[in-house]
Amino acid sequence: MPYIEVSQVNHYYEWIGTDTPRDPASPRPVMVFIHGWAGSARYWQSTAMALADRYDCLLYDMRGFGRSRIGPDQQEAAAARGYELETYAEDLAALLKALNLPQVSINAHSTGASVAVYFLNQYPGLCDRAILTCNGIFEYDKAAFEAFYKFGGYVVAFRPQWLGKIPLMPRFFMARFLSRPIPAAEKVAFLEDFLAADYGTALGTIFTSVSKKATEVMPVEFARIAVPTLLVSGEFDKITPAELGRKAADLNPNIEYALVKNTGHFPMLEDPEAYLGYVNKFLG
Repeated sequence: MPYIEVSQVNHYYEWIGTDTPRDPASPRPVMVFIHGWAGSARYWQSTAMALADRYDCLLYDMRGFGRSRIGPDQQEAAAARGYELETYAEDLAALLKALNLPQVSINAHSTGASVAVYFLNQYPGLCDRAILTCNGIFEYDKAAFEAFYKFGGYVVAFRPQWLGKIPLMPRFFMARFLSRPIPAAEKVAFLEDFLAADYGTALGTIFTSVSKKATEVMPVEFARIAVPTLLVSGEFDKITPAELGRKAADLNPNIEYALVKNTGHFPMLEDPEAYLGYVNKFLG
């Protein structure tokens, strides 16, 4: 499996649609896929394969998630670097530089889409277009946020590995995220990634992605996006409700909005045909 060091952490990455390593002289455009909280690039594989006839698709696991593990000797440095989403945008820029990719398109999901928004504005010129899936702008609610932090802390702290051995646990784990069924193997992979996520990273990104600062900054960041962007929501998404995505899209004429009916937080897996229909139309 290919790894590359970014921010003192070995980042896992893979190519779909081209050989590894990719020929730097290739004229084909590149699309980078960014996963969400406590996930990995694994759930983007089917979408990437569907777009591989037009793009060399780069999938990677963000620092502290999936196969981009933070070793015991790296914990102190990782904590010092912090878990602000802007730092993950910096990681992506460093990854592209290391792989000699001067410009890409992006397809990002959930928390990864927030990282992508920062990336678009921090590094203008490195991305020509973006797809943001299941993201939006929240309003600050102190009591609700504090309750979320408390619950999130329990969830991150209580992750015994034996959970992955309970036969029906993947189904129970994914129930809140889905409106329609997805393949059983995908559910198993999601639970595995959640159990493997670095403790400090998983907890730290909860506090940075759902915060008073985020409610103040993200509307400004969405309004600043200067490249053609498609924002896709799942109609029955309980994690990032569709109306929050529509509010974000309304802030900027460069953002086109699409709603995938009868899906939850993973429309690309719940109804790939409808999702890809919107994506292909946007890509032209």
